[in-house]
Amino acid sequence: MTFYKKYKNGLRLVIHRIEGLLSVTSGILVKTGSRNETEEENGISHFIEHTMFKGTKKRTAFDISDEIDCVGAQINAFTSKELTCYYTKSTSEHLEKTLDILSDIFFNSVFDSVELEKEKGVIIEEINMCEDTPEDICLDLLAESYYGKEGLGRTILGPIKNIKRFTREDVVKYMNKYYTADNVVISIAGNVDVDYAEKLVDKMFNQEFCKGTCASQKGYDIMEKRNLYRSKKIEQSHIGLIMPAYSVLDARSDALSIANIIFGGGMSSRLFQKVREELGLCYSVYSYVSQYKDNGVLEIYGGVNTENRDNAVKAILEEIENFRNNGVTSKEFYRGKEQIKSAIIMGRENTATQMLLHGKYLCFLNKELDFNERLERLKNITEEDVDKVIKDIFNPALISSATVGPKRNALKIK
Repeated sequence: MTFYKKYKNGLRLVIHRIEGLLSVTSGILVKTGSRNETEEENGISHFIEHTMFKGTKKRTAFDISDEIDCVGAQINAFTSKELTCYYTKSTSEHLEKTLDILSDIFFNSVFDSVELEKEKGVIIEEINMCEDTPEDICLDLLAESYYGKEGLGRTILGPIKNIKRFTREDVVKYMNKYYTADNVVISIAGNVDVDYAEKLVDKMFNQEFCKGTCASQKGYDIMEKRNLYRSKKIEQSHIGLIMPAYSVLDARSDALSIANIIFGGGMSSRLFQKVREELGLCYSVYSYVSQYKDNGVLEIYGGVNTENRDNAVKAILEEIENFRNNGVTSKEFYRGKEQIKSAIIMGRENTATQMLLHGKYLCFLNKELDFNERLERLKNITEEDVDKVIKDIFNPALISSATVGPKRNALKIK
């Protein structure tokens, strides 16, 4: 069963009970990320996510870790372009303890200046690690090639100069804008008593929120066609292509997911079979869909031998043209549809997956997730639906690109 509630202050709660399991995952979803940041703020959503764990009014950073470990639980967080999430996973008997810790870090973190300075070093090393990962550089540059340097084109980690400059005052100011009740969803999934969980959330979260509403969250519709490159002394060239797609609200999203699976979503995909298996031009090549509240993109990545860079791009573009002109076969359609269906069904058996799925539905779509309805919609998708999406999305004329490697020139995609 699934329980939903919206409190008077705007806070939303979803509890998805999964009988037969012995665990539970609880999450706080805050609808903000790098997309909402200004140039001066870029990186602060991720900075806050890190520093939340550095001590509260009643717990030190060690106490947080120690108390979680003492009940055999896990605690973690992540930041994306539009979402920051704090979560715990534990056995069902320790729900109260883990919710208490989540509530404590969320409402009572002190952001001590000494701890902030130490964590700045940690985050800077995370940025340095990404700088040593050309694939990460390429995908960040790819977002910039389409969205520019604002909104969805900003990196999640931000620049080092910003990290060094952030203060406790910057953190509090940003949290006052976006860490408000009406911008937060509490999501719990697992084998829990719904009434008991609801009472805990009311006490530990609903009653803790002060008055205040979320600042306006502007969408950035400044997409342009660009071919960017970054010179780096490495062995491979890393290439990325990006095309406009659909928002998370679009009814064609499942058909697009099927198309993506067929095109570049696995080892049996057209991209993998053509560019790697048949032509031997790369080790890694894949595509994926990124969807946001008001737009989306389909992205393609490949790590290739520098001498073969242009040949690999040519092969990818030919596959896009072929896909657009000829559509999918019945076998490909069946295989893609079954992969999506299996992912949905298998995800039901994972409390972390269900916590995030139900929470994101409520956070971004403001609606309840109906599992049976989702499967029924997927069942009703036809080959013709997928072919229409392919003709709409797989358009070489709309491609932006990014390249990272020793060659000192961008791709020439007109």
